[in-house]
Amino acid sequence: MRGRQELWLGVLGVLLAFGVCEAVSRAGLVRRSYLPPASEVLTRAVELAGDQVFLDGILATLRAWALGLGLACAVAVPLGLLLGSVPVVDAATRAIVEFLRPLPSVALIPLVSLLLGSGTETKVALITYACVWPILFNTVYGLGETDPLAKDTLRAFGFGRLAVLLRVELPGTAPFIAAGIRISAAVALVLAVATEILAGFGEGLGIFIAQAGLATDGNRDVLAGVVWAGTLGLVINGVLVGAERRLFPWTPEQRAAAEQGARG
Repeated sequence: MRGRQELWLGVLGVLLAFGVCEAVSRAGLVRRSYLPPASEVLTRAVELAGDQVFLDGILATLRAWALGLGLACAVAVPLGLLLGSVPVVDAATRAIVEFLRPLPSVALIPLVSLLLGSGTETKVALITYACVWPILFNTVYGLGETDPLAKDTLRAFGFGRLAVLLRVELPGTAPFIAAGIRISAAVALVLAVATEILAGFGEGLGIFIAQAGLATDGNRDVLAGVVWAGTLGLVINGVLVGAERRLFPWTPEQRAAAEQGARG
């Protein structure tokens, strides 16, 4: 019941935003060349679904997104488990991690382009770099939140460090890792499109937006591309949230959501 209410409220919010944008443009408050009516933007976004070249660009962006996010998971999860399990390693690498973490990925575009060229590799490397941090820190934090009694019980029965990690710490940390992946998924999409726009090479949704922005009266295409980017982000987030609810129903957040839903 509550989920349905949230859905309808979300639809209402979208319709209100759509109506405001439509009214502002048609009332002449903003030049139509700068802000086309929302209905025209939406129509153009739907038309792009039949454009094979545009769809190839979407696939290129999603391919870079998936590769970058996958590599980030492959790096950040084992590294987070190591840092969270071995305090000496955590202390030794803390300064390096805190130095690298604030560096914006877009600032690395010239350097990475010089090293890797102007292909998908550059996008994947930048996405991986940006996505490592949320997953890494969520893994370390989740490891610190695992039940100490369960770990002590396993140790008392003679289980080794690896067994405790696999039987208690990793399952307990999994919801935190999933939350980090969900945060990184949005970061990865933003960075994939931004890298394409700023770098101006290859193919992808960002390239479509950048080229539309250079064309005369191209704002409608720019906004249609933005609609596609937002829709992709919405779908990805919805899929990951649904996966978290199915895989980790025992977490306090999911139990609270289920109880609220049951109360209506």
